[in-house]
Amino acid sequence: MEEGLGAVEDLSLTDTSDDGEERTAAELLTDMENAWINEKFAPEILPHKSNHVDCLLHHITYMDENLKRLPRGDLRLTIHKMEIDRIRYLISSYLRIRLEKIERNVIEILKSEGQRNAASRYLTDNELKYANEYAVNMETLFKSLVLQHVPQNFQELEVDKLSIKPQMNAHVFLRANRTIEGIIIPGTVDEELDFVQGSQHIIQYTAVADLVKNGSVQLI
Repeated sequence: MEEGLGAVEDLSLTDTSDDGEERTAAELLTDMENAWINEKFAPEILPHKSNHVDCLLHHITYMDENLKRLPRGDLRLTIHKMEIDRIRYLISSYLRIRLEKIERNVIEILKSEGQRNAASRYLTDNELKYANEYAVNMETLFKSLVLQHVPQNFQELEVDKLSIKPQMNAHVFLRANRTIEGIIIPGTVDEELDFVQGSQHIIQYTAVADLVKNGSVQLI
């Protein structure tokens, strides 16, 4: 009865999003929590973590099936249902944040995605489909509500003018996951900053955008 019903750290799942190494569900969950926090605080949309999401959804299904074997009133039912609810909230919040960014910055996101190949896209296939449909609907709505009421010579729509760009110069709070040297401070003349592993900093996002994406720093 105990098999499959231990805490998440007792389970092993394979995450192929990075190097294909086998990870425990607890490690995968920690990665997903970090991705969620990064997505929440980064001004731009970040590369998707669809493999993490898929693995955790599989994990939820696995836990649900095993919970059915427990007798009613077993304390483990409450414990594991709470864990399942926590994972579901994490995934739904992560996906909702990404959809909000797509809706807010859809034109800029689609422009950037168009410059990436399929392997390096930040959006999943479903997100890209949603973004394209949202952009079309936004343009159609704008034309029907605004352009038809202005003179003919003003009716040509320049989509780029509707674009809202992420505030890449916004300041973020972060923790360094490793020691990093030579971070260039935006707006300065060759001024550099070093991060010591475990140190915390407030800095413009544009200076650390790549470091966030490769896991060298963690937004907090």
